[in-house]
Amino acid sequence: MNADAEGNSGAVVSAQSREGSPVADDFVPSALGTREHWDAVYERELKTFQDYGATGEIWFGEESMYRVIRWMQKHKIPLDASVLDIGTGNGVFLVELVKHGFSNITGIDYSPSAIKLSASILEKEGLSDVNLKVEDFLNLSTKLSGFHVCVDKGTYDAISLNPDNAVEKRKQYVMSLSRVLEVKGFFLITSCNWTKAELLDAFSEGFELFEELPTPKFSFGGRCGNTVAALVFQKRETSLDKVS
Repeated sequence: MNADAEGNSGAVVSAQSREGSPVADDFVPSALGTREHWDAVYERELKTFQDYGATGEIWFGEESMYRVIRWMQKHKIPLDASVLDIGTGNGVFLVELVKHGFSNITGIDYSPSAIKLSASILEKEGLSDVNLKVEDFLNLSTKLSGFHVCVDKGTYDAISLNPDNAVEKRKQYVMSLSRVLEVKGFFLITSCNWTKAELLDAFSEGFELFEELPTPKFSFGGRCGNTVAALVFQKRETSLDKVS
């Protein structure tokens, strides 16, 4: 996911200021959680790119991309490891991955206009060896599986705001993640809606915390916090994995 049409990457209400428990479900439904919203956003961004060459906003800013890439380099993720960008938006993160040498990359988004925009930007950069698919992560095709690294910058946040039973959709997200990520594979998530404790609770079944990535901090009223949470999970082997 990228920022919204006005570039307001902070438009999703931050959970970092909430006092709720790790299972808080008190988000107000928003258009940011609907496919119609993102279809409209990427239709406009595609036209803007075609007319002016502007790639659009990056959810959480450029640093969010480089933070992930630095982690991958630090932990010596093989350059040919399969990487899935969940909710790729304009595909700028895919471009950065390729520029840093990664060669087995897939970007998915449920908005066809987002995938068209990603393809156009990749073509402009002279990059062709990137897999792009129109995929709803909550209703995956059977062909999407076996990834070593999955990355999410804002997609889980947007799903959390869906007006149509967001709680169940978050559960489906975790099931889909378990399906596409290989055992001992890594899931890197950046969120402005959920705290570290809440994300640990949400992904407690089948995943364990591997590392917390440093993110910008703020202080207010004598208290300190993070503007976003950035965590790395590793998939555990389950009984279903052993059967398969």
